[in-house]
Amino acid sequence: MGEVVVPESLLKKQKREEEWALAKKEELQAEKKKNVENRKLIFKRALIYAKEYEQQERELISLKREAKLKGGFHVEPEAKLLFIIRIRGINRMHPRTRKILQLLRLRQIFNGVFLKVNKATLNMLHRVEPYVTYGYPNLKSVRELIYKRGYGKVNKQRIALTDNSIIEQTLGKHDIKCIEDLIHEIMTVGPHFKEANNFLWPFKLKAPLGGLKKKRNHYVEGGDAGNREGYINELIRRMN
Repeated sequence: MGEVVVPESLLKKQKREEEWALAKKEELQAEKKKNVENRKLIFKRALIYAKEYEQQERELISLKREAKLKGGFHVEPEAKLLFIIRIRGINRMHPRTRKILQLLRLRQIFNGVFLKVNKATLNMLHRVEPYVTYGYPNLKSVRELIYKRGYGKVNKQRIALTDNSIIEQTLGKHDIKCIEDLIHEIMTVGPHFKEANNFLWPFKLKAPLGGLKKKRNHYVEGGDAGNREGYINELIRRMN
């Protein structure tokens, strides 16, 4: 009996499939290697950030103690970061106020966003003060918000931050590769704060535990609207 002749098309197909399988295997190995390196880098950075935050806290405590010994008091540096929460709906709202709330990305009640403190943002907040409450969040608040209610904007879609690769895919070019990088960039109002903040979808918070006091009145009058400085952290706990 003569040898079975294998069609050339079948040989080509087998060769092509072998090449694809090899390419896929190499790609998987490269990805695995990259993931291992990324994990090491993320762990290293997390340690550096933890040390940095601890050092800042210790510095602040020592400055306060020093001031107390001298009979004075320590004035903390002006905050660079704001967290704004919308507390009122759209009833009887001026069109300009509505437009500013849209620019601030506060389209729904109990939506929250981070903002950089500058003259322009403070002027905008002054216009919408009866409809929002804001203050200076601490590290605990920033971390809890991003870990618990953090969603990213990927191709105009709201994606839960379940994996560091989601952050790297969008912000990798700015050297923001993991959730700790994102927290650090927001907290320190770093050079790529704008990109990091735009990547974060506005936080959808729940109604505050125990309710609000009187949202039509300013915070200093015993209400809820306007600037509450450090006391925003207590409100974030109740709404997160």
